[in-house]
Amino acid sequence: MAGGGSRNWRLVRADTDAVPPSARRFMARARQRRLRAAMPWLIGAGALLVVGGLVWLVYGTPVLGVREVRVVGAQILTPEQVRAAAAVEPELPLARVDLDEVSSRIRQLPPVDRVVVSRSWPSAVVIEVVERTAVAAVPARDDQFVLIDDDGVPFRAVAAPPEGLPLARLGTPGAGDENTGSALTVLAALSDELREQLVAIAVPSPVQIRLELRNGRVVIWGDDTKSERKSTVATVLLKQKGDEIDVSAVKVVTIR
Repeated sequence: MAGGGSRNWRLVRADTDAVPPSARRFMARARQRRLRAAMPWLIGAGALLVVGGLVWLVYGTPVLGVREVRVVGAQILTPEQVRAAAAVEPELPLARVDLDEVSSRIRQLPPVDRVVVSRSWPSAVVIEVVERTAVAAVPARDDQFVLIDDDGVPFRAVAAPPEGLPLARLGTPGAGDENTGSALTVLAALSDELREQLVAIAVPSPVQIRLELRNGRVVIWGDDTKSERKSTVATVLLKQKGDEIDVSAVKVVTIR
């Protein structure tokens, strides 16, 4: 047995020793070349696995899902009203939240002028709201008043107009209403002195605009053309006595 084992060992040694050193070096270099050639593929496959795992984590699981909807800038509206309109699904992967769709839903709220919706990683949707600013209050039914902004958009009903806000006597207030547009043109042109005295602007038609001032004084404005010039003239005439100032024809003004 011992002799046979020795012979086998010698045969193995003989087979190994029979390979010349140059051939062994050639085979080693060949293995290294194959390894180097395969390395980019191995690295690429590993990178794809990592990227695929991250994509699945971000888009396919609630690990980075919505856990907070943060509302900034709401004053007329409550944060709860904005969140309800946004209708963001809890734990929906944050990356899958359609920001444009959320913005579109929030803009349906009448008091909202502009809105910006963004992601705050890892788990929050941030809604920044800019609400409309009232420029006049329109008397409505049931002793209510409807506030309109500088685009003529009615956006809020109140029991009493805010202090310092003029009334706008309009039949059908709205962004596309001709009388509303005329009222806004005149309001934008008023001097500080006229604005301070103004109680209401009445527009039964685009050519019958009238300002109602304190102490029962009235300014007959006519139409909304040359409103800057009419404002300048009416401001000067405020210092004179008279209950009615007519600037409808700027070149021929009267005061009675």
